[in-house]
Amino acid sequence: MWQELNYFVIEIEKIFKQQEIIIPIGFNKEDVNLEAPKLYDNGFDVMFVRILKEVSMGMYTINMNMAYNDDVIRIYEGLTTVTQKIYKLSTQYLLKKGILALPPKVTMPKTTEFINSKKYMSGFNPFNSKRAINDIELGIIHHGIETNNIGMQLITGFAQCAQNKEVRKFLERGKELAKKQIKIFQEILLDNDIQFSATSGSTVTTSTVAPFSDKLLMHCVTFLNGFCIVGNSFGTFFKLRNDIALKMTLLAKDIYFYGQEGIEIRIKNGWFEEPPQTKDRNQLINNH
Repeated sequence: MWQELNYFVIEIEKIFKQQEIIIPIGFNKEDVNLEAPKLYDNGFDVMFVRILKEVSMGMYTINMNMAYNDDVIRIYEGLTTVTQKIYKLSTQYLLKKGILALPPKVTMPKTTEFINSKKYMSGFNPFNSKRAINDIELGIIHHGIETNNIGMQLITGFAQCAQNKEVRKFLERGKELAKKQIKIFQEILLDNDIQFSATSGSTVTTSTVAPFSDKLLMHCVTFLNGFCIVGNSFGTFFKLRNDIALKMTLLAKDIYFYGQEGIEIRIKNGWFEEPPQTKDRNQLINNH
């Protein structure tokens, strides 16, 4: 994956130089400690790669929609191809090793049915029984448990080795937020008589030696936190039972404010590069 992605990093740098655009600092060798002992066991590296490729698939699609330059479009086409290939390989590997849990199976319909009552959306009325969750809702809930399991393990390891005290506290709160989401999702499944457990894909070791700088740790967490907000918003749209949709909305609020706190920490420590800005016309006029 590194070999294939590094090619596109070089191509992007070429475009920046041609267009006389400053190249972002990003991250360098100081942000990675290759001598650090193992922080996770049992294929967590591949599980983490798979999650990153999930995020990448969405991001490259959005970026492609905003691209007009042929060279830029070509880069996103190539990145999309690499991402899909790596996602497929990592999924196959994790399933083969028994690290990745399959979602619960549902009975396939034999006939076409239509929703014939608004009661289908009801989940709050204590006098009406709630309908069973449908397979779209089940898939979204399964994905929520899976990603939060991975996130909880990731943040636990990061919290063990973070150097900055404020960063450690932030990561500890993130671990509790992941636990809260897992608990809510599992309760929904149990209410529907679905027994479900997703493997975390790892065991966190006892190492306290940081493989990454606090700057890179915070970038990973806030990056994945943003993905979680998008996932919850997407899930809310496709959840037709209003009690489940409300729970997703409330969780999205918690995730949003947690993400804002992470951005504030990054800004405070000088870890957040400012993106290019449009010209402040009022300032130009007033200073003329």
